[in-house]
Amino acid sequence: MIKNFSNSQIAGQRMMVGFNGTELNNDLRYLIKTLKVGGIILFSRNIKDPRQLNRLCTSIQEYAHSVGQPPLFIAIDQEGGTVARLKKPHFKEFSGIRKLETESDVINFATEMADVLKSLGINMNMAPVLDVAPINIQSIMKKRTFGHDPGRVSEMGSAFIKQHQKKGIMAVGKHFPGIGRTTLDSHLDLPELETTESELDSFDLIPFKAAIDAQVSGIMLSHIRYTGIDPHWPASLSPGIVSSLLRDKMGFNGIVMTDDLDMGAVINHYDIHTAIHQILTADVDIALICHKGPNIEIAFEEIKKKMADDTRLKKKGAQAVLRIMACKQKYLPIKQ
Repeated sequence: MIKNFSNSQIAGQRMMVGFNGTELNNDLRYLIKTLKVGGIILFSRNIKDPRQLNRLCTSIQEYAHSVGQPPLFIAIDQEGGTVARLKKPHFKEFSGIRKLETESDVINFATEMADVLKSLGINMNMAPVLDVAPINIQSIMKKRTFGHDPGRVSEMGSAFIKQHQKKGIMAVGKHFPGIGRTTLDSHLDLPELETTESELDSFDLIPFKAAIDAQVSGIMLSHIRYTGIDPHWPASLSPGIVSSLLRDKMGFNGIVMTDDLDMGAVINHYDIHTAIHQILTADVDIALICHKGPNIEIAFEEIKKKMADDTRLKKKGAQAVLRIMACKQKYLPIKQ
């Protein structure tokens, strides 16, 4: 299929973006038709009630089809607990995953949540959290993880992934290669973790290995700089973290995406041109930009330009879109 994709389509497929509004508006039409984005991420600002949300998701897919684009990833952060976009009184609120005690609890939790998402037209969940929060530090992820034991996080995370995907909802494990040992919020600035690959391998990476074995659809990268592996770039922009560690050593061939490029960890330190160059170089498939603004269009043009100017990046771009389209063909009805 992708042999017929234009450079614009390849560039667009490699972007997942946010927007303002609760219905198919001109901004959304521009993102889908002109920028040809491959995915949309939903926030509370896009959500009123189940009927409205289902209508929005349906209209997004129908419009994409009408302008000759593949179905879109429609993603949401619905972890449960403190991070959940679907809230009372119109939606059921799920507990935080910390409160789930057994694998059976996780299976029931993930199944019910997937059923809700499916009924609304959402096809991707930015969950589960696979970070491990040690008990001896004030981890930024303390309330959002399955716990402090890598084995438990592996077991519970894998159960969540399998049930979500069994129900047709793509799961995205986060935040690779693990942010449970950090205390600074990357929404605000760029945290650093002085650690080695060996230390990560014996603790933080264990749940991600289990997630890969469970055939997780996607993995989201953190905006943490792991100084013992790559002293220059945060994981989301690092060839050492993505190409070498996640792709080559751990063998992950699913979708890799950044965390939001609008977060302080990135925008306080790197311009969007630099960020996109690093993303393309590092074998990251999808750039996530969650807020309306010039960076979305700049990123689109930058991806196109880089692929036109560099045959190596063009080849990497084709491989990225093959991974994206393989996932879409597996989970989304692609109309002919």
